[in-house]
Amino acid sequence: MQDIGDIVEIQLRIPLEDFRGRGYEEALIPPEAGAYAEIALEGLGVTVPFTLLGAVLAALVVGIPLYVASVRAAFESVDPHLEEVAWTLGTPPRRSFLKVTLPLALPGIAAGAILAFARALGEFGATVVLAGNVEGRTRTIALAVYTLLESPEGRQAIWLLVGASLALSAGALLGYEFLTRRQRGRMEWGR
Repeated sequence: MQDIGDIVEIQLRIPLEDFRGRGYEEALIPPEAGAYAEIALEGLGVTVPFTLLGAVLAALVVGIPLYVASVRAAFESVDPHLEEVAWTLGTPPRRSFLKVTLPLALPGIAAGAILAFARALGEFGATVVLAGNVEGRTRTIALAVYTLLESPEGRQAIWLLVGASLALSAGALLGYEFLTRRQRGRMEWGR
């Protein structure tokens, strides 16, 4: 059990460290990370297959790489001299992070969350493996569309789900664009 915990820890820690392969977060958190987490949770007595937790875990595994990349970019876009100025004015490092760096990076952090949500919305493979396709419990929009495609009379109902999926995705994309433009404007204002 310790070995699996180490694997999960390494897979989640590597993207956060400064190393030469920086920017390849998508390749560092493999699809198997969900299986590792499932095995670890099963060892703790937590049931994952065919539960809402399985669907959430699948969405989390596919969304984390996009979120990490966006959060990293948000923090890297903050001018470090602003924190240094706060330090020279007597502000402790933790407080300068909370009062200077975090507010400047917040739109990028929120944009990353929106991007991860949009990615998780269309997830099919990891969800069907970890959570199954149980109607009323673990069926996502993508799984419902797949199920309806298998029946001739289901083709009419698909359009409602596709429309809902498009509306959610468009809303997420607009939110992402708004927040990234806001972040860019905040960064340019100080220059």
